[in-house]
Amino acid sequence: RSTLPDSLDEQLKVVGLNFDHMHMGDLLRQCQEHPGVEIAGICDAEPARMRAAIANFGIPAERVFTDPHRCLAATEPDFVVLCPATGLHADYVELVAPYRVHLLVEKPFAASLPEADRMIAAARKAKRLLAINWPLRWVPGHVTAHRLLRAGRIGALQEVHYYDGNRGPLWHTADKIETTPTPAMKRRSWFYRQARGGGSLLDYLGYGTTLGTWYHEGRKPIEVTAVVDRPRGLEVDEHSITVARYAAGLSKFETRWGTFTDPWTHQPQPQCGFVLKGEAGTISSCDYAPSIRVQTRANPAGEDIAVDALVAPFQNPIQYFARCIQEGRPVEGPLDPKIARIGQQIVDSAVLSAKLGKTVKLVG
Repeated sequence: RSTLPDSLDEQLKVVGLNFDHMHMGDLLRQCQEHPGVEIAGICDAEPARMRAAIANFGIPAERVFTDPHRCLAATEPDFVVLCPATGLHADYVELVAPYRVHLLVEKPFAASLPEADRMIAAARKAKRLLAINWPLRWVPGHVTAHRLLRAGRIGALQEVHYYDGNRGPLWHTADKIETTPTPAMKRRSWFYRQARGGGSLLDYLGYGTTLGTWYHEGRKPIEVTAVVDRPRGLEVDEHSITVARYAAGLSKFETRWGTFTDPWTHQPQPQCGFVLKGEAGTISSCDYAPSIRVQTRANPAGEDIAVDALVAPFQNPIQYFARCIQEGRPVEGPLDPKIARIGQQIVDSAVLSAKLGKTVKLVG
């Protein structure tokens, strides 16, 4: 077989299962653009939700399903992309894993740590890879920040500051196509249902805590304090702030549905992204920016450094996961369930802290 991860000798067959999350369209586009991946099927209980994908990627009728078991039996995929509501992640992984396929689950990891552990156990029993995709993992600035941190550019990491979100999950569809939400859309959307894993905290905190764990080299915090703002009439929060106390100090993770602008269009203020504070310097990495800003003792005024140019198979999750499957490599970094589980521990601790109104020890 070829060693080139974006040019496989044998195409890997993929199924896109459940279109609850609009990121399914983005992931299927990455599948279509990968010469070593074939879209063998798509499946959702609501056919209308698949129309855009059918049109965009020319998927024939015989590859479109509404029953996941029929889909998996008929297509025999190598891996499955899962985009169900957060509260359904564990159920879907347990449904798919017995078919002995590799699993790429769109963020967040799960609605709770016990559900994340169910996912890990199901994949382990099937002896297949499980990866949790965090789209910010593929933002060049955040990758560059990680490289410079590991190179010792700012010394030992002391603090991670994270602020991220968007105008709200109903303001865009796949490929970031803008929409205008209505109150009725909020009432219908799973994003605004507590039982389905909705809310800005569950939507965005895992990004910060999982990439934060990546920056912290897998270290766990000792305790967590969180507060949330739940607007009148909603079941879920639209704003959360979480403070995690590590042996090295405090890190802060803030999520917001309701930023003034979407960061992929115009960076809002506060800007979305990460600030890393080390013993010997700082790194500021804003989402989608062409450069990051670095301060060091040698240059305390700071300098702008162009972000790394990402190359295959590290440009997107489909390239990366296909390579892991083809070459028998383990999943690493933020997509690794071991790292993502620590992120989920912090998320669960934040949920508990906000509920109790006090600081809690790290759960799990």
